[in-house]
This record gives sequence, C-alpha cells and structure tokens, in this order.
Amino acid sequence: MNGEMLFYIICAAVVIAVLVYYAGRRRRLLSVLFGAFSGLAALMLLNMFGEKIGVQLSLNLFNVCGSAVLGVPFVAAAVIINYFL
Repeated sequence: MNGEMLFYIICAAVVIAVLVYYAGRRRRLLSVLFGAFSGLAALMLLNMFGEKIGVQLSLNLFNVCGSAVLGVPFVAAAVIINYFL
C-alpha cells in the first residue's frame, strides 16, 4: 500500500466520523451549516490576513473541502502542519 492510498483511507475515515457526529446531533442541518461556514470563514480570514502573521494557506480544492467538512479544527491542524513542515 502506497502513501497516497493510505492518505485517502484516512481522509475517508475522518469524513465518516464527522458524518456520524453530525447524525447524532439534535439540529443536524444547523450543525452542518455552522461547521461549514465557520471552517470556510476561518480559511478565508487566514488566506487574507495570514501573511501578516507568518502563516499562508492557499485556497485549493483540498483546503476548501476539508474546511467545509471538518470546520475550524481542519484549519487549525493545517496551520500546525504548515508551521512544522
């Protein structure tokens, strides 16, 4: 198994875990919309003002989809990974 296949398996597992979390919420649609909006807003703010604080995340398909599905924790994890790598 190569690294790319492992990456896709981990991404699928995380998305399934988030979907299970949202399925257990009382107000599912509101939770999904709030999580997606807050993640996309954090990504946009970081893209616009991140250069001033020394962190730059690009707006690519992976980052946009990740922040829409996983929300602010994805953006925080991406910043941490970007900082240490």
